[in-house]
Amino acid sequence: MSGAKEGILRWTGEGLAFSGQIGSGPAVTIDGAAKAGPSSTDSLLLGLMGCMSIDVLMILQKGRVSVNSLETRAEADRAPEAPRYFTRVRLTFVLDGPLPEERPKVDRAIELSREKYCSVFHSLRSDLVFETAVEGV
Repeated sequence: MSGAKEGILRWTGEGLAFSGQIGSGPAVTIDGAAKAGPSSTDSLLLGLMGCMSIDVLMILQKGRVSVNSLETRAEADRAPEAPRYFTRVRLTFVLDGPLPEERPKVDRAIELSREKYCSVFHSLRSDLVFETAVEGV
């Protein structure tokens, strides 16, 4: 399978904290109590923010738009009942560097990320195939 990933997540033995990694990448902590690390939903939101921010930065750099800084802010709402999925996400990209006349290039970079490149955004779509498996029980 092209682009396949493998990972492992282990309970630390304390509270709702888990430590994991994808492939040989860095270890991360996910904590349902959001004490030792971000919760699962916070991690998902950070992943979306990171994915779109990386896309936007790369597209602007390829378009020779000067970017001195990029900060991405999120506001998100979740459904009140389980499963408490995200019902609304608003990302605000705060940039320093692009000139006012380059605003169309910034808008286009965000549009390209949303419509074509951001795999995290597209993983949240309703056509996602979701599977589960259990081992060791």
